[in-house]
Amino acid sequence: MSAYRYPMPNPSEITSKENFLNRRSFMAGATGALAAPIFFSSAAQAATSLTTIPSKYSTKDEPNPLADITSYNNFYEFGTGKGDPAKNAGSLTTTPWTIETSGLINKPGTIDMEALMRKYPLEERIYRLRCVEAWSMVIPWVGIPLASVLKDLDVQGSAKYVAFETLKRPEEMPGQASVFGSLPWPYVEGLRLDEAMHPLTILAVGLYGEVLPNQNGAPVRLIVPWKYGFKSIKSIVSIKLTENEPPTTWNKAAANEYGFYSNVNPEVSHPRWSQASERVIGAGIFAKKRPTEPFNGYAEEVASLYEGMDLRKFF
Repeated sequence: MSAYRYPMPNPSEITSKENFLNRRSFMAGATGALAAPIFFSSAAQAATSLTTIPSKYSTKDEPNPLADITSYNNFYEFGTGKGDPAKNAGSLTTTPWTIETSGLINKPGTIDMEALMRKYPLEERIYRLRCVEAWSMVIPWVGIPLASVLKDLDVQGSAKYVAFETLKRPEEMPGQASVFGSLPWPYVEGLRLDEAMHPLTILAVGLYGEVLPNQNGAPVRLIVPWKYGFKSIKSIVSIKLTENEPPTTWNKAAANEYGFYSNVNPEVSHPRWSQASERVIGAGIFAKKRPTEPFNGYAEEVASLYEGMDLRKFF
């Protein structure tokens, strides 16, 4: 896979992976914005390191520091501010955790999270994750290819889409309980089946070689690196195979702004802002924005999925 062509931040602006894996000593001495808490679902999970294998799909870009990744998040179930998930996600209980599987599969049932972790090999993949506000990070996710899970569910021939649903637990997710909440809960998302089966698509269960922090979507979230960040649904509790295109939260909230596909396309502007450039989190407040690449730089791998489609109409 080709590396990104645009320049990364200066080396002096990037903290090494080794320093951030030693997060306890770092966070003890951190101040200000970097002192955002890293919430894990339990003491046992916080101490768990994930044995991973290298992935050929990783970029060669240097990952953002752990402090960036865990303190600047979109997770509206915990608030609409970028720092709200880091402040509020400690209330989330993620053990035990199960995912209900249903729809057009021959093996419906319940997937236990611990069994999922034991069954499938974990890969560490370094992806650039972009969000709809045109900001980006490079994150070393640890995950399971979604295709592996779907194959084991024995998908029926009539299935064309995969629908996902997030946990709804307002007593632990204050954003769901807020009277000012503008989104219908629970959060739902969907992929076309061939998108879901693509080897770039993973169920992320960790980052930086350790279990996924609560504010980043614990204990399991979707990662589809050629799409905008809001497609990467967090804290998944349901996977359903369908014949018809499933509803998605942001499309229901604002259909003129958020289409079903949501592929990164710098030539199609959001109605309220341009998507032709992106601000790199951690690059410094005076750093220039960098050009956004089609499909977030993964055109070589995924453009064929949309051959013949009008990507302005199917945005």
